[in-house]
Amino acid sequence: MKGAAGSYTTRVAAAVAVLAAWTALATALCAQDVIPPGGYPKVDPAARERERLVDESRAGIARVRYGGGGDWYSDQSSLPNLLREFEKRTLIPAARSEAVIELGDPGLFAHPFLYMTGHGNVKLTREEIEKLRAHLLGGGFLWADDCYGMDASFRKTVKELFPELDLVLLPLDHPIYRGFYQLDGPPKIHEHDGKPPQGYGVFDGERLMIFYTYETDIGCGLEDADVHNDPPEKREQAIRMGVNILYYALTRE
Repeated sequence: MKGAAGSYTTRVAAAVAVLAAWTALATALCAQDVIPPGGYPKVDPAARERERLVDESRAGIARVRYGGGGDWYSDQSSLPNLLREFEKRTLIPAARSEAVIELGDPGLFAHPFLYMTGHGNVKLTREEIEKLRAHLLGGGFLWADDCYGMDASFRKTVKELFPELDLVLLPLDHPIYRGFYQLDGPPKIHEHDGKPPQGYGVFDGERLMIFYTYETDIGCGLEDADVHNDPPEKREQAIRMGVNILYYALTRE
């Protein structure tokens, strides 16, 4: 009986071991969606800081994170795509990714090129209005691209920023259309209301501080090809306009 009992105990232990092994394997397979094989790579703070400094020395774009409920984060693949195409076409080194900045951030003035987009409401605090106004008057540049829906609130914001200045329609021979590429004005990427594409500006003397693209949807045209399934010629038009805008902001006097 002792031999039989010992054999039974051995078989039970073996079965438990097999079950534990299968459980561990199943757990590992399920966890692969969360934890990559070999675990997460270690982050080297020094390497990350070097990458940040390199990006800061290159042409960059800072997306404005604003309040009011509007989706400031729209077209998430657009700016990385634009930066990559800008460097490839102009040979001017560009950052690998966008920065995200709040207008009350002390580091605002380190970002000469600001970008704003969305479908909804834009609302800035008094402090943000004052800092953005000072930044633009001090040489900063803002490109705002209406992604269909922020027009009314953005125009109101411009009035709060510069009550003494007007948002004016740019002539089609303005240097922003005659920079790296010779363009006939802003492209029409998505139809929406069927209105013509327009580019507006706010000037400090002869210097363009704000460029506002309306009824164009350039940001959508800059996104990955499978996001909106825009034809290649539309995406090319958006890229060329984006390249011109960044090129103008970098080279203007």
